[in-house]
Amino acid sequence: MDWVSWFDAPEYGFARQVLQRGVAALFFVAFLSSLNQFPALLGERGLLPVPDYLDGFSARRRPTLFRWRYSDRLLRGVCLTGLAISALLVAGIPQLGPPWVPLIGFLALWLLYMSIVNVGQTFYGFGWEMLLLEAGFTVAFLGSDQTEPPRTILILLAWLVFRLEFGAGMIKIRGGREWRDLTALYYHHETQPMPGPLSRQAHLLPKPFHRLEVLGNHFAQLVVPFFLFAPQPVASAAAGIVIFTQLWLVASGNFAWLNWMAVVLAFAAVSDPVAHAVMPFLPLDWNPQEGSRGNPPYWLAITLVATMLLVVLSYWPVRNLLSKGQLMNASFNRWQLVNTYGAFGTVTKHRVEIVVEGTLDEEPEDSADWREYAFKGKPGDLRRLPRQWAPYHLRLDWLMWFLPLRTVHEVWFYAFLTKLLEADQRTLRLLRADPFDGDPPRWVRVNSYLYRFATRAEFRETGERWVRMPLYEAIPPLSLGGSRRRRR
Repeated sequence: MDWVSWFDAPEYGFARQVLQRGVAALFFVAFLSSLNQFPALLGERGLLPVPDYLDGFSARRRPTLFRWRYSDRLLRGVCLTGLAISALLVAGIPQLGPPWVPLIGFLALWLLYMSIVNVGQTFYGFGWEMLLLEAGFTVAFLGSDQTEPPRTILILLAWLVFRLEFGAGMIKIRGGREWRDLTALYYHHETQPMPGPLSRQAHLLPKPFHRLEVLGNHFAQLVVPFFLFAPQPVASAAAGIVIFTQLWLVASGNFAWLNWMAVVLAFAAVSDPVAHAVMPFLPLDWNPQEGSRGNPPYWLAITLVATMLLVVLSYWPVRNLLSKGQLMNASFNRWQLVNTYGAFGTVTKHRVEIVVEGTLDEEPEDSADWREYAFKGKPGDLRRLPRQWAPYHLRLDWLMWFLPLRTVHEVWFYAFLTKLLEADQRTLRLLRADPFDGDPPRWVRVNSYLYRFATRAEFRETGERWVRMPLYEAIPPLSLGGSRRRRR
Protein backbone atom coordinates (compact mmCIF):
# COMPACT_ATOMS: atom_id res chain seq x y z
CA MET A 1 0.00 0.00 0.00
CA ASP A 2 1.16 3.54 -0.73
CA TRP A 3 0.87 4.71 2.88
CA VAL A 4 3.20 1.93 4.01
CA SER A 5 5.92 3.23 1.70
CA TRP A 6 6.07 6.42 3.81
CA PHE A 7 7.81 4.43 6.54
CA ASP A 8 10.76 3.78 4.19
CA ALA A 9 13.37 6.54 3.93
CA PRO A 10 15.68 5.49 1.06
CA GLU A 11 17.10 9.03 0.88
CA TYR A 12 18.80 8.58 4.28
CA GLY A 13 21.20 5.75 3.48
CA PHE A 14 24.31 7.78 4.29
CA ALA A 15 22.74 8.93 7.55
CA ARG A 16 22.23 5.31 8.57
CA GLN A 17 25.85 4.48 7.84
CA VAL A 18 27.08 7.36 10.02
CA LEU A 19 24.61 6.64 12.81
CA GLN A 20 25.30 2.94 13.10
CA ARG A 21 29.05 3.06 12.70
CA GLY A 22 29.45 6.25 14.74
CA VAL A 23 27.43 5.01 17.72
CA ALA A 24 29.25 1.66 17.57
CA ALA A 25 32.60 3.50 17.57
CA LEU A 26 31.61 5.41 20.70
CA PHE A 27 30.56 2.16 22.37
CA PHE A 28 34.02 0.86 21.53
CA VAL A 29 35.58 3.85 23.32
CA ALA A 30 33.27 3.40 26.30
CA PHE A 31 34.11 -0.30 26.70
CA LEU A 32 37.82 0.46 26.29
CA SER A 33 37.60 3.13 28.98
CA SER A 34 35.89 0.66 31.31
CA LEU A 35 38.38 -2.11 30.57
CA ASN A 36 41.27 0.18 31.47
CA GLN A 37 39.79 1.93 34.52
CA PHE A 38 36.91 -0.02 36.05
CA PRO A 39 38.97 -2.61 38.03
CA ALA A 40 41.01 0.10 39.76
CA LEU A 41 38.02 2.34 40.46
CA LEU A 42 35.25 -0.14 41.17
CA GLY A 43 36.70 -3.64 41.01
CA GLU A 44 37.08 -6.21 43.76
CA ARG A 45 39.83 -4.11 45.36
CA GLY A 46 38.79 -0.78 43.87
CA LEU A 47 37.99 2.56 45.47
CA LEU A 48 34.25 1.74 45.60
CA PRO A 49 34.16 -2.06 45.26
CA VAL A 50 31.16 -3.35 43.32
CA PRO A 51 30.73 -6.44 45.59
CA ASP A 52 30.08 -4.11 48.55
CA TYR A 53 27.65 -2.08 46.46
CA LEU A 54 25.74 -5.18 45.37
CA ASP A 55 24.99 -6.07 49.00
CA GLY A 56 22.37 -3.31 49.10
CA PHE A 57 21.51 -3.44 45.41
CA SER A 58 18.00 -3.54 43.95
CA ALA A 59 18.10 -5.34 40.61
CA ARG A 60 14.50 -4.35 39.95
CA ARG A 61 15.53 -0.72 39.84
CA ARG A 62 18.89 -1.19 38.11
CA PRO A 63 19.11 -4.17 35.75
CA THR A 64 22.63 -5.55 35.38
CA LEU A 65 24.33 -8.82 34.51
CA PHE A 66 26.33 -8.45 37.73
CA ARG A 67 23.27 -8.80 39.98
CA TRP A 68 24.21 -12.44 40.68
CA ARG A 69 27.98 -12.11 40.90
CA TYR A 70 30.73 -9.65 40.19
CA SER A 71 34.38 -10.37 39.51
CA ASP A 72 37.06 -8.41 37.71
CA ARG A 73 37.45 -11.32 35.33
CA LEU A 74 33.75 -11.19 34.45
CA LEU A 75 33.95 -7.42 34.00
CA ARG A 76 36.81 -7.85 31.55
CA GLY A 77 34.81 -10.47 29.68
CA VAL A 78 31.89 -8.05 29.35
CA CYS A 79 34.21 -5.30 28.10
CA LEU A 80 36.00 -7.54 25.60
CA THR A 81 32.67 -8.83 24.28
CA GLY A 82 31.46 -5.25 23.88
CA LEU A 83 34.68 -4.29 22.10
CA ALA A 84 34.33 -7.18 19.66
CA ILE A 85 30.67 -6.49 18.83
CA SER A 86 31.20 -2.75 18.43
CA ALA A 87 34.24 -3.34 16.20
CA LEU A 88 32.17 -5.58 13.92
CA LEU A 89 29.44 -2.93 13.71
CA VAL A 90 31.98 -0.21 12.93
CA ALA A 91 33.26 -2.39 10.10
CA GLY A 92 29.68 -2.82 8.87
CA ILE A 93 29.75 -6.61 8.86
CA PRO A 94 26.46 -7.31 10.72
CA GLN A 95 24.78 -4.70 8.47
CA LEU A 96 25.38 -6.99 5.46
CA GLY A 97 22.90 -9.52 6.78
CA PRO A 98 19.20 -9.39 7.63
CA PRO A 99 18.05 -6.41 9.76
CA TRP A 100 17.73 -8.52 12.91
CA VAL A 101 21.51 -9.12 12.95
CA PRO A 102 22.58 -5.50 13.68
CA LEU A 103 19.50 -5.26 15.92
CA ILE A 104 20.85 -8.03 18.12
CA GLY A 105 24.32 -6.49 18.00
CA PHE A 106 23.23 -3.06 19.23
CA LEU A 107 20.86 -4.47 21.84
CA ALA A 108 23.74 -6.57 23.15
CA LEU A 109 25.91 -3.45 23.44
CA TRP A 110 23.06 -1.66 25.22
CA LEU A 111 22.58 -4.46 27.75
CA LEU A 112 26.30 -5.03 28.34
CA TYR A 113 27.10 -1.38 28.88
CA MET A 114 23.99 -0.81 31.00
CA SER A 115 25.23 -3.62 33.23
CA ILE A 116 28.44 -1.63 33.79
CA VAL A 117 26.75 1.75 34.24
CA ASN A 118 24.26 0.43 36.77
CA VAL A 119 27.00 -0.66 39.16
CA GLY A 120 29.36 2.20 38.30
CA GLN A 121 28.13 4.47 41.11
CA THR A 122 29.55 8.00 41.09
CA PHE A 123 32.22 7.12 38.50
CA TYR A 124 29.46 6.48 35.96
CA GLY A 125 27.10 9.25 37.03
CA PHE A 126 27.49 11.31 33.85
CA GLY A 127 24.81 12.29 31.36
CA TRP A 128 26.70 10.86 28.41
CA GLU A 129 26.40 7.35 29.86
CA MET A 130 22.61 7.34 29.50
CA LEU A 131 22.94 9.19 26.18
CA LEU A 132 25.07 6.35 24.80
CA LEU A 133 22.59 3.78 26.08
CA GLU A 134 19.59 5.54 24.55
CA ALA A 135 21.38 6.08 21.25
CA GLY A 136 22.47 2.44 21.12
CA PHE A 137 18.95 1.17 21.72
CA THR A 138 17.42 3.50 19.11
CA VAL A 139 19.91 2.91 16.27
CA ALA A 140 19.40 -0.82 16.78
CA PHE A 141 16.18 -0.43 14.78
CA LEU A 142 17.76 1.26 11.74
CA GLY A 143 17.95 -2.06 9.95
CA SER A 144 20.65 -3.35 7.61
CA ASP A 145 21.83 -2.88 4.05
CA GLN A 146 19.04 -5.24 2.97
CA THR A 147 16.35 -2.80 4.10
CA GLU A 148 15.49 0.87 3.76
CA PRO A 149 16.15 3.14 6.78
CA PRO A 150 12.92 3.36 8.84
CA ARG A 151 11.62 6.93 8.80
CA THR A 152 10.09 6.78 12.28
CA ILE A 153 13.41 5.74 13.84
CA LEU A 154 15.20 8.61 12.09
CA ILE A 155 12.59 11.01 13.48
CA LEU A 156 13.11 9.58 16.97
CA LEU A 157 16.87 10.10 16.62
CA ALA A 158 16.21 13.72 15.62
CA TRP A 159 13.98 13.90 18.70
CA LEU A 160 16.93 12.68 20.77
CA VAL A 161 19.11 15.48 19.35
CA PHE A 162 16.30 17.95 20.11
CA ARG A 163 16.15 16.87 23.76
CA LEU A 164 19.93 16.96 24.03
CA GLU A 165 20.27 20.46 22.57
CA PHE A 166 17.04 22.16 23.64
CA GLY A 167 17.26 20.65 27.12
CA ALA A 168 20.78 22.04 27.53
CA GLY A 169 19.63 25.43 26.26
CA MET A 170 16.71 25.61 28.68
CA ILE A 171 18.93 24.55 31.60
CA LYS A 172 21.19 27.50 30.81
CA ILE A 173 18.39 30.06 30.41
CA ARG A 174 16.83 28.90 33.68
CA GLY A 175 20.21 28.65 35.38
CA GLY A 176 22.93 31.15 36.17
CA ARG A 177 22.63 34.82 35.31
CA GLU A 178 25.87 34.58 33.32
CA TRP A 179 24.01 32.83 30.51
CA ARG A 180 21.40 35.60 30.34
CA ASP A 181 23.85 38.51 30.50
CA LEU A 182 26.12 36.75 27.96
CA THR A 183 29.19 36.57 30.23
CA ALA A 184 29.32 32.77 30.73
CA LEU A 185 32.18 32.26 28.27
CA TYR A 186 34.30 34.79 30.14
CA TYR A 187 34.91 31.89 32.53
CA HIS A 188 33.91 28.56 31.00
CA HIS A 189 37.00 27.79 28.88
CA GLU A 190 39.17 28.28 31.96
CA THR A 191 37.00 26.58 34.59
CA GLN A 192 35.59 23.64 32.59
CA PRO A 193 36.32 20.21 34.11
CA MET A 194 39.13 19.21 31.77
CA PRO A 195 40.58 21.85 29.43
CA GLY A 196 42.02 20.80 26.08
CA PRO A 197 45.05 22.02 24.13
CA LEU A 198 43.12 24.95 22.64
CA SER A 199 41.20 25.94 25.76
CA ARG A 200 43.67 28.60 26.85
CA GLN A 201 43.66 30.23 23.42
CA ALA A 202 39.87 30.17 23.44
CA HIS A 203 39.83 31.78 26.89
CA LEU A 204 42.15 34.58 25.79
CA LEU A 205 39.91 35.63 22.90
CA PRO A 206 38.36 39.12 23.27
CA LYS A 207 35.31 39.41 25.51
CA PRO A 208 33.05 40.62 22.66
CA PHE A 209 33.79 37.31 20.92
CA HIS A 210 32.80 35.41 24.07
CA ARG A 211 29.48 37.25 24.13
CA LEU A 212 28.94 36.22 20.51
CA GLU A 213 29.77 32.64 21.54
CA VAL A 214 26.97 32.72 24.11
CA LEU A 215 24.53 34.20 21.60
CA GLY A 216 25.51 31.54 19.10
CA ASN A 217 25.04 28.87 21.74
CA HIS A 218 21.53 30.11 22.56
CA PHE A 219 20.62 30.16 18.87
CA ALA A 220 22.03 26.67 18.28
CA GLN A 221 20.31 25.17 21.31
CA LEU A 222 17.03 27.06 21.60
CA VAL A 223 16.10 27.81 17.96
CA VAL A 224 17.90 25.43 15.61
CA PRO A 225 16.61 22.13 17.12
CA PHE A 226 13.04 22.87 15.96
CA PHE A 227 14.24 22.91 12.34
CA LEU A 228 15.56 19.35 12.59
CA PHE A 229 11.98 18.32 11.78
CA ALA A 230 11.57 20.72 8.83
CA PRO A 231 11.54 19.64 5.17
CA GLN A 232 14.86 19.24 3.35
CA PRO A 233 17.23 20.95 2.90
CA VAL A 234 16.30 23.01 5.99
CA ALA A 235 16.62 19.98 8.31
CA SER A 236 20.10 19.25 6.95
CA ALA A 237 21.11 22.88 7.46
CA ALA A 238 19.92 22.70 11.08
CA ALA A 239 21.93 19.51 11.55
CA GLY A 240 24.96 21.27 10.04
CA ILE A 241 24.71 24.04 12.64
CA VAL A 242 24.51 21.48 15.43
CA ILE A 243 27.55 19.66 14.04
CA PHE A 244 29.56 22.89 13.70
CA THR A 245 28.84 24.06 17.25
CA GLN A 246 29.61 20.63 18.67
CA LEU A 247 32.94 20.48 16.84
CA TRP A 248 33.85 23.84 18.40
CA LEU A 249 33.17 22.28 21.81
CA VAL A 250 35.32 19.30 20.83
CA ALA A 251 38.18 21.64 19.91
CA SER A 252 37.93 23.74 23.08
CA GLY A 253 37.46 21.07 25.76
CA ASN A 254 37.26 17.42 26.83
CA PHE A 255 33.72 16.20 27.42
CA ALA A 256 34.20 12.47 26.83
CA TRP A 257 31.91 11.36 23.98
CA LEU A 258 29.11 13.90 24.67
CA ASN A 259 29.94 16.23 21.76
CA TRP A 260 30.93 13.41 19.42
CA MET A 261 27.62 11.70 20.09
CA ALA A 262 25.74 14.92 19.25
CA VAL A 263 27.69 15.14 15.99
CA VAL A 264 26.87 11.55 15.05
CA LEU A 265 23.18 11.81 15.98
CA ALA A 266 22.72 15.06 14.06
CA PHE A 267 23.23 13.09 10.83
CA ALA A 268 19.76 11.64 11.37
CA ALA A 269 18.48 14.84 9.75
CA VAL A 270 20.96 14.88 6.84
CA SER A 271 19.56 13.52 3.56
CA ASP A 272 21.65 11.86 0.86
CA PRO A 273 21.16 14.66 -1.76
CA VAL A 274 22.36 17.30 0.71
CA ALA A 275 25.30 15.16 1.85
CA HIS A 276 26.27 14.59 -1.78
CA ALA A 277 25.97 18.31 -2.58
CA VAL A 278 28.27 19.23 0.33
CA MET A 279 30.65 16.30 -0.19
CA PRO A 280 30.49 15.29 -3.88
CA PHE A 281 32.78 12.31 -3.32
CA LEU A 282 29.93 10.60 -1.43
CA PRO A 283 27.70 8.40 -3.61
CA LEU A 284 24.21 9.73 -4.19
CA ASP A 285 22.64 6.28 -4.26
CA TRP A 286 22.73 4.41 -0.94
CA ASN A 287 19.91 2.03 -1.81
CA PRO A 288 19.82 -1.44 -0.21
CA GLN A 289 21.32 -4.46 -1.87
CA GLU A 290 20.07 -5.22 -5.36
CA GLY A 291 16.88 -7.23 -5.52
CA SER A 292 15.30 -5.91 -2.31
CA ARG A 293 12.24 -3.69 -2.27
CA GLY A 294 11.19 -1.87 0.82
CA ASN A 295 11.09 -3.38 4.28
CA PRO A 296 9.63 -6.83 4.98
CA PRO A 297 6.40 -6.81 7.02
CA TYR A 298 8.01 -8.37 10.09
CA TRP A 299 10.66 -5.63 10.19
CA LEU A 300 8.06 -2.90 9.73
CA ALA A 301 6.14 -4.37 12.67
CA ILE A 302 9.27 -4.45 14.86
CA THR A 303 10.18 -0.83 14.10
CA LEU A 304 6.61 0.33 14.73
CA VAL A 305 6.52 -1.39 18.12
CA ALA A 306 9.86 0.25 19.03
CA THR A 307 8.52 3.60 17.79
CA MET A 308 5.38 3.37 19.91
CA LEU A 309 7.42 2.43 22.98
CA LEU A 310 9.75 5.42 22.61
CA VAL A 311 6.84 7.78 21.86
CA VAL A 312 5.02 6.71 25.02
CA LEU A 313 8.18 7.10 27.09
CA SER A 314 8.59 10.64 25.69
CA TYR A 315 5.78 11.91 27.94
CA TRP A 316 8.07 12.30 30.96
CA PRO A 317 10.94 14.23 29.28
CA VAL A 318 8.41 16.52 27.56
CA ARG A 319 6.84 17.30 30.91
CA ASN A 320 10.31 17.91 32.33
CA LEU A 321 11.24 20.32 29.52
CA LEU A 322 8.13 22.37 30.27
CA SER A 323 8.71 22.36 34.03
CA LYS A 324 10.26 25.28 35.89
CA GLY A 325 12.03 22.69 38.03
CA GLN A 326 13.65 21.09 34.99
CA LEU A 327 15.85 18.12 35.85
CA MET A 328 19.24 17.77 34.20
CA ASN A 329 20.56 14.41 32.96
CA ALA A 330 17.78 12.32 34.44
CA SER A 331 16.21 9.01 33.45
CA PHE A 332 12.54 8.28 34.09
CA ASN A 333 12.73 4.49 33.72
CA ARG A 334 15.13 1.78 34.78
CA TRP A 335 16.09 0.99 31.17
CA GLN A 336 17.48 4.53 30.66
CA LEU A 337 15.46 5.22 27.53
CA VAL A 338 14.11 8.62 26.40
CA ASN A 339 16.00 10.59 29.03
CA THR A 340 16.38 14.29 29.69
CA TYR A 341 19.72 16.00 29.16
CA GLY A 342 21.50 19.26 29.85
CA ALA A 343 24.72 20.60 31.31
CA PHE A 344 26.36 23.70 32.78
CA GLY A 345 23.25 25.48 33.99
CA THR A 346 25.68 27.60 35.95
CA VAL A 347 29.33 28.31 35.17
CA THR A 348 32.04 28.21 37.82
CA LYS A 349 33.78 31.58 38.04
CA HIS A 350 37.04 30.38 39.60
CA ARG A 351 39.06 27.22 39.13
CA VAL A 352 40.08 25.47 42.33
CA GLU A 353 42.34 22.45 41.89
CA ILE A 354 42.90 19.69 44.43
CA VAL A 355 46.59 18.75 44.56
CA VAL A 356 47.69 15.49 46.17
CA GLU A 357 51.23 15.29 47.55
CA GLY A 358 53.29 12.61 49.25
CA THR A 359 56.57 12.42 51.12
CA LEU A 360 59.05 9.73 52.17
CA ASP A 361 60.18 11.76 55.19
CA GLU A 362 59.54 10.52 58.71
CA GLU A 363 57.83 13.73 59.83
CA PRO A 364 55.23 15.49 57.63
CA GLU A 365 56.48 19.01 58.24
CA ASP A 366 56.31 21.83 55.71
CA SER A 367 60.06 21.44 55.27
CA ALA A 368 59.63 17.81 54.18
CA ASP A 369 60.22 16.80 50.55
CA TRP A 370 56.62 16.90 49.32
CA ARG A 371 56.09 15.69 45.76
CA GLU A 372 52.94 16.08 43.66
CA TYR A 373 51.11 13.23 41.99
CA ALA A 374 50.52 14.04 38.31
CA PHE A 375 47.16 13.28 36.70
CA LYS A 376 46.63 12.52 33.02
CA GLY A 377 43.99 15.09 32.23
CA LYS A 378 43.38 17.50 35.06
CA PRO A 379 45.64 20.57 35.40
CA GLY A 380 48.69 20.23 37.59
CA ASP A 381 52.07 21.03 36.03
CA LEU A 382 51.99 24.75 35.24
CA ARG A 383 53.97 24.32 32.01
CA ARG A 384 52.17 21.32 30.61
CA LEU A 385 49.89 21.82 27.61
CA PRO A 386 46.50 20.19 28.36
CA ARG A 387 45.96 17.08 26.27
CA GLN A 388 43.04 16.12 24.05
CA TRP A 389 41.40 13.05 25.56
CA ALA A 390 37.82 13.12 24.31
CA PRO A 391 36.04 10.94 23.36
CA TYR A 392 38.01 8.82 25.84
CA HIS A 393 36.77 9.40 29.39
CA LEU A 394 39.20 9.88 32.29
CA ARG A 395 36.81 9.17 35.15
CA LEU A 396 39.16 9.82 38.08
CA ASP A 397 40.27 13.17 36.66
CA TRP A 398 36.67 14.27 36.13
CA LEU A 399 35.68 13.46 39.72
CA MET A 400 38.72 15.36 40.99
CA TRP A 401 37.18 18.49 39.41
CA PHE A 402 34.00 18.03 41.46
CA LEU A 403 35.78 17.76 44.83
CA PRO A 404 36.19 21.50 45.56
CA LEU A 405 32.64 22.13 44.33
CA ARG A 406 31.23 19.60 46.80
CA THR A 407 33.58 18.25 49.46
CA VAL A 408 36.94 16.53 49.53
CA HIS A 409 35.61 14.24 52.22
CA GLU A 410 34.27 11.67 49.77
CA VAL A 411 34.55 7.98 50.60
CA TRP A 412 36.17 7.20 47.26
CA PHE A 413 38.75 9.98 47.72
CA TYR A 414 39.93 8.70 51.09
CA ALA A 415 40.12 5.24 49.52
CA PHE A 416 42.23 6.78 46.75
CA LEU A 417 44.62 8.33 49.28
CA THR A 418 44.93 4.95 51.02
CA LYS A 419 45.80 3.29 47.70
CA LEU A 420 48.53 5.88 47.18
CA LEU A 421 49.97 5.10 50.62
CA GLU A 422 49.98 1.43 49.63
CA ALA A 423 51.52 2.24 46.23
CA ASP A 424 48.72 0.18 44.64
CA GLN A 425 49.81 -0.46 41.06
CA ARG A 426 46.33 -0.44 39.56
CA THR A 427 45.62 2.94 41.07
CA LEU A 428 48.99 4.36 40.08
CA ARG A 429 48.34 3.37 36.45
CA LEU A 430 45.41 5.80 36.47
CA LEU A 431 47.90 8.62 36.99
CA ARG A 432 50.32 10.23 34.57
CA ALA A 433 53.30 9.99 36.92
CA ASP A 434 54.14 8.52 40.32
CA PRO A 435 56.76 10.76 41.98
CA PHE A 436 58.04 7.79 44.01
CA ASP A 437 58.52 5.30 41.17
CA GLY A 438 56.39 2.62 42.79
CA ASP A 439 57.63 3.06 46.37
CA PRO A 440 54.96 3.80 49.02
CA PRO A 441 55.16 7.24 50.61
CA ARG A 442 55.04 7.61 54.37
CA TRP A 443 52.55 10.45 54.26
CA VAL A 444 50.10 12.00 51.82
CA ARG A 445 48.30 15.32 52.10
CA VAL A 446 45.86 17.35 50.04
CA ASN A 447 46.15 21.04 49.26
CA SER A 448 43.97 23.33 47.19
CA TYR A 449 45.09 25.97 44.72
CA LEU A 450 43.41 28.66 42.70
CA TYR A 451 44.34 28.15 39.04
CA ARG A 452 43.97 30.53 36.11
CA PHE A 453 45.30 30.61 32.57
CA ALA A 454 48.45 32.68 32.10
CA THR A 455 48.15 35.72 29.89
CA ARG A 456 50.19 35.85 26.72
CA ALA A 457 52.69 38.19 28.39
CA GLU A 458 53.03 35.89 31.41
CA PHE A 459 53.54 32.87 29.16
CA ARG A 460 56.28 34.63 27.17
CA GLU A 461 58.05 35.54 30.40
CA THR A 462 57.78 32.26 32.32
CA GLY A 463 56.80 29.57 29.82
CA GLU A 464 53.97 28.58 32.18
CA ARG A 465 50.45 28.10 30.86
CA TRP A 466 48.88 28.25 34.30
CA VAL A 467 49.26 30.61 37.24
CA ARG A 468 48.33 29.23 40.64
CA MET A 469 47.93 30.56 44.16
CA PRO A 470 47.78 28.38 47.31
CA LEU A 471 44.44 28.48 49.13
CA TYR A 472 44.20 26.06 52.06
CA GLU A 473 45.11 22.61 53.28
CA ALA A 474 42.12 20.46 52.37
CA ILE A 475 43.24 17.29 54.18
CA PRO A 476 46.19 17.28 56.61
CA PRO A 477 48.91 14.63 56.35
CA LEU A 478 47.71 11.02 56.54
CA SER A 479 49.63 7.79 57.01
CA LEU A 480 48.64 4.13 56.86
CA GLY A 481 48.57 4.12 60.64
CA GLY A 482 45.50 6.32 60.41
CA SER A 483 47.14 9.23 62.21
CA ARG A 484 46.78 12.79 61.04
CA ARG A 485 49.04 15.61 61.82
CA ARG A 486 47.75 19.11 61.53
CA ARG A 487 50.05 21.78 60.26
CA ARG A 488 51.47 23.99 63.01
